[in-house]
Amino acid sequence: MIHQYINSGILEAYVTGSASETEVEELLRMKARHPEVNIALQELEADMEFLAGRMAVMPPARTWDKISDEIDEIMLREKKEVSKFRPANQPTEETIPPAGPTYIEVEGASSHMRINKAWRWVFAAVFVLGKIFLAFAIYFYLENRQAQTQLNELKTEIQQLKGKH
Repeated sequence: MIHQYINSGILEAYVTGSASETEVEELLRMKARHPEVNIALQELEADMEFLAGRMAVMPPARTWDKISDEIDEIMLREKKEVSKFRPANQPTEETIPPAGPTYIEVEGASSHMRINKAWRWVFAAVFVLGKIFLAFAIYFYLENRQAQTQLNELKTEIQQLKGKH
């Protein structure tokens, strides 16, 4: 029963955040009652964290500097706007909530996609195989047309021979 529950996929849904509220409640109850579920959940979370760490892509080198500069610029701009319109008895900018969401554009230095060298050979092999399969398709298409033509000629010959007899 417990192993079926563990293998049902609810743990994966919970870890990825796609479980419904009832599934979350059920999982929390099962986790409290059965230590196997808790252990399986901890192992799954560790595995997901390991995979995320292995598949992580490093941002471009100056990304943090760009974000920091943009934040500083936004803070200075908001400080100037607030101080322009704030009377002396009004609260400072630290107590004023931001007017709305502010987005920081982050752009990589290159628009080229990097591919592992092993995948380059796979792409090359797929390309070559595609050309080979195209050549075979054309060859067999032409052979089929020729066979159809010969078959039609044989049919007409047989009909002519039947007509003579």
